[in-house]
Amino acid sequence: MQQRTAPGGAPAPLAALTSELGVLYGGDWSPEQWDPAVWPEDVALMREAGVNLVTVGVFAWSSMEPEEGRLELGWLDTVLDHLHAGGVAVDLATPTASPPPWLAHRYPTSSAVDRSGVRMAVGSRNHFCPSSPDYRRAARGIAGALVERYGSHPAVRMWHIGNEFGQVCFCDLCADGFRRWLQVRHGSLDALNAAWGTAFWSQRYADWQEIVPPRVAPYIRNPGQSLDHRRFASDLLLGLYREQRDLVRAAAPGVPVTTNLMGFHPHTDDARWAPELDVVSEDHYPDPADPDGHLLQALQDDLARGIGGGRPWVQMEQAAGGVNWRPHNVPKTPARMRLDSLRAVARGSDASLFFQWRQSLAGAEKWHSALLPAAGPDTRLHRAVRAHGAELRRLRPVVGARVPAEVALVFDWSSWWAAQEPAAPSDRLDVLDLLREWYRPLHAANVTADVVPPWADLTPYRLVLAPQLHLVEDADVPGLRAVVERGDVLVLGPWSAALDGHGRLRPGRFPAPFTDLVGGSGEEYVPLAAPVAVEGVLGAHRVGDWAERLRTDGGEALLVARGGDLDGVPLVVTRRHASGGTGVYAGALLPPAATGALVAHAVAAAGVAPAAAGLPAGVEAVRRGPVLFLLNTTGGPVPLDGLGGRRDLLTDAVLGRRQVLEPDGVLALATSDAAGAGPGTAGPLDG
Repeated sequence: MQQRTAPGGAPAPLAALTSELGVLYGGDWSPEQWDPAVWPEDVALMREAGVNLVTVGVFAWSSMEPEEGRLELGWLDTVLDHLHAGGVAVDLATPTASPPPWLAHRYPTSSAVDRSGVRMAVGSRNHFCPSSPDYRRAARGIAGALVERYGSHPAVRMWHIGNEFGQVCFCDLCADGFRRWLQVRHGSLDALNAAWGTAFWSQRYADWQEIVPPRVAPYIRNPGQSLDHRRFASDLLLGLYREQRDLVRAAAPGVPVTTNLMGFHPHTDDARWAPELDVVSEDHYPDPADPDGHLLQALQDDLARGIGGGRPWVQMEQAAGGVNWRPHNVPKTPARMRLDSLRAVARGSDASLFFQWRQSLAGAEKWHSALLPAAGPDTRLHRAVRAHGAELRRLRPVVGARVPAEVALVFDWSSWWAAQEPAAPSDRLDVLDLLREWYRPLHAANVTADVVPPWADLTPYRLVLAPQLHLVEDADVPGLRAVVERGDVLVLGPWSAALDGHGRLRPGRFPAPFTDLVGGSGEEYVPLAAPVAVEGVLGAHRVGDWAERLRTDGGEALLVARGGDLDGVPLVVTRRHASGGTGVYAGALLPPAATGALVAHAVAAAGVAPAAAGLPAGVEAVRRGPVLFLLNTTGGPVPLDGLGGRRDLLTDAVLGRRQVLEPDGVLALATSDAAGAGPGTAGPLDG
């Protein structure tokens, strides 16, 4: 079977940096929090730990510009010179995520206003209004000063715009921006009124000035208005990013520019942001106390890779131990820190970066872990940090390599936002829960998947799964239909294609654009008062919470309800076409066993193979370029057979036929084409 890989374009600017340094290792460093006498010690310890990249300046605006127009950058000169002399590259941040107090004091409208009309105060972070001309002028000023001064500094090898964008403001300035955005999107008030259905509840607008953001209202807000405001808020922040990015590109062409996205974050459409980044960067903070923590991290890793077109990405932030913002901050063990770091590398990251280098002694994040704890370098954690730096240097064979995937999981922010609106048939169809549950059997079977938007190029994938594509833009329908038309497999989950791109119901039987593909159609959504028994090709199960009244239309049923009002109603329908392609629609919230059976059925129909076969349950396998990564998520030791003659790049050891993989242990097995790996030995783990 011919292997197909994920799409992508020309090499990103990151390649020049990683080809020189290998896997990037380090994290955020905040020298402004420390006496300058500490800086040389920090750089020396970084070198001992194998750190080759640090992010500087993220929250340093008040140290760089303590008063409006008065720049103090001499300390940053010293910091960058220290790092360059020590062989540590710099990801220099524009510090615009957290304006200094003088900005809000002098320009009160530079601070954001919440949905209730309360203006945010200083004393935290992210309090700015992204529409404020005063904020944007000040942000351009400090960003421009940094670019002018350090655009050609030899230490600065990457630029980092802002930090964790996600601010939403409801002030009058943002209301004006929202109106301008709506005029571009809809063109006329008549078109807007039609899109939002404003004839309902007497909401028809006769003047653009009548429109306001979805502030606090007596009852349910117009869902079309809310959906468009979410899109506007994401676009507004993206414009802010672009404004600073373009300053950098003009002064430092060829140096990668990025910002740290946050995975499945509700305030930015990361799939729309990704093409604007020279390299996708993500912050991941899986909870070590969550039994699904490893699963959720893998899913977010696959999102970072998928929205970037399959290219290598950057793990910009993760915790070395505990965090400070959960109610009960269970820390990672050093083994879990290593496992999470190597999982990101296995799934396509060319960097393993942390927040932060040295633990803060004051402020809101003083209880957040760091690569260098407050207790100092003679600690279990820092010894593990040094050991990890040494083994990351041995992973050069994966740098720049891709992760092959023949499965796409479709996820769309607009669809997620629309599905979150109140006054729906049920609140039990959680989009992220469904995405996780459809991903779980893929992960368990070591079938690699890219998480992509519906408008991505889907031609590289044999199997396309859309767990809940509640809203489908008309422009995205042809690409989804083409999956089946070219002979591959498309599976749609419950409540899919219910809405068009404006959030309006699609008339007719559902899923309206795809009924002929899936061989069936529905007429009624049925939230369930009690579980319903189902049986069929996918086994015997009980469905709770949600079902849909379907019928077959030239297709066949994979699951049929037995008993009650839905007796005899098909709940999962499918149709195989002359092209060889197959369409499937699951009109029920299936329990885990039935979801697993459905996904396994689709994987088999598509002819997709796992990254490695014959592994014990709980051993995660991912192929990246010439390396097969095996990660133990079971919590106990796992014996593995068939490894004789394999070389583990992490230890540079040749393995015996039987190998015990310790709890949270990782192997990076070189294949015959890995640099310096030797011939290797074929075995049951070879795909």
